[in-house]
Amino acid sequence: MTNQDLQNTRYQGSPDTKRSDYASTRVQRKGAWISHVEPGSPADVAGIYPGLCIETVNGVPLDDIITWRWEGSGATVELDLKDDQDVAYEVELVREPGQSWGIEFEDVLFDGIRTCRNACLFCFMGMLPPDVRSSLLLRDDDYRLSFLQGNFVTLTNVSDEDIERIISWRLEPMNVSLHAITPEVRRHLIGRNEARGREALEKLCDAGIEVHAQIVLCPHINDGEELLRTLTWVEEHPTITSLAIVPMGYTKYSKAFTSSYSDDKEASRAVIEVVRPFQERAREQRGKTIFQLSDEFYLDAQVEVPPAYTYDGYPQFYDGIGMLRSFLDETDELLLSALDEIEQLQSQLTQDETTALLICGEAAFDVISHLCSAWGIAKDVQPYAIRNDYYGGDVNVTGLVVATDLLSQLPQQLSHTHIVLPETMLNFDHMTLDDWSLADLAQALEARGGTVSVCETSPGKLLAHLMEHLG
Repeated sequence: MTNQDLQNTRYQGSPDTKRSDYASTRVQRKGAWISHVEPGSPADVAGIYPGLCIETVNGVPLDDIITWRWEGSGATVELDLKDDQDVAYEVELVREPGQSWGIEFEDVLFDGIRTCRNACLFCFMGMLPPDVRSSLLLRDDDYRLSFLQGNFVTLTNVSDEDIERIISWRLEPMNVSLHAITPEVRRHLIGRNEARGREALEKLCDAGIEVHAQIVLCPHINDGEELLRTLTWVEEHPTITSLAIVPMGYTKYSKAFTSSYSDDKEASRAVIEVVRPFQERAREQRGKTIFQLSDEFYLDAQVEVPPAYTYDGYPQFYDGIGMLRSFLDETDELLLSALDEIEQLQSQLTQDETTALLICGEAAFDVISHLCSAWGIAKDVQPYAIRNDYYGGDVNVTGLVVATDLLSQLPQQLSHTHIVLPETMLNFDHMTLDDWSLADLAQALEARGGTVSVCETSPGKLLAHLMEHLG
């Protein structure tokens, strides 16, 4: 099997590469339980059906989707299965070149998620409200989810066998939380297991495994001179092809922090200046920026975000690296490529008496305002920033907006108003972080006279959504 075959196990939206649903409100069970079988597929022809559990593949215990793809890469595969009554079955499947086995699983990890063994000073899980649902308190630190869907891991809980699997199967890139390089600082930030994480990372780098690294920057702890040391260490390890530097965030429940870079413009600017020479040197020597600051630093420092070319193709987009630049550029590009659609939307909105409110966190208000103004729809389509009272602190991102804040801050009278909820405030089960279902939330808003829809908040998706609902 090639590394490209394994890359196909990374999340791409296809049935057997879906994201792990580990914050679900549903009861989850261990095992490779089959949720769907494609009609006419080799699995269907062999009589496999949803509700069976695959225990071994070619005699190898099935622990995750990676093993499934590795062992099932050939033209035939032998399976040991059981049903929910523990009745055993043996099946051999045969397929044509390029044909899928036709099996979709309930999850991508079959033996449970490997949880965190650290005590990170800045851990968001330690700053949550006391009454959150238990699934939100699950602290994953599973290297398989690092490969499969980009989760950051510390590597403090990996075994030697895990490291060998990563190297021999080329499970890359690995997304690794580094935070600091000096042992004493790492121990203060992460806990007593920090040494194992650095040792494992060194082994991966020595073996040529590509790494996307991350630093959660905490004021007066791992910034300043320690940040310089960490950046220098990364500079000396060329298999680290990107480094995300993100500011520590805190809630009103935090016992360790009451401020961060969001509260200090000059501190944010100082971080930008520390990182700048490393960025310039990397572009000169390697043709890539490598050292990437999260959007929050530029917002907090009140300086313009860098141009798109400095983001190296956005390898850490979902860690908040370059989202703002991408949003601004796509907004402007659509003015050229989708001008007819925008003009059609403008015309329809002029005739319509409905106002659309684009729900967002406070951090996104300005950029969505820019979109509405640039497209000439600001009179009828407006961002509506929700202040995060539920978490408090400096939490202001759209993905952490909750229903109770939304309902308390929106007007009681919403007639002739269409509410566009951001998809990121809902989980797999269409539940908010404060346990409101989408159905209940929509019903509450409709009771005020409004209408409700859900959309991914990228310019292209928003334009298509507004055209569908208002155009």
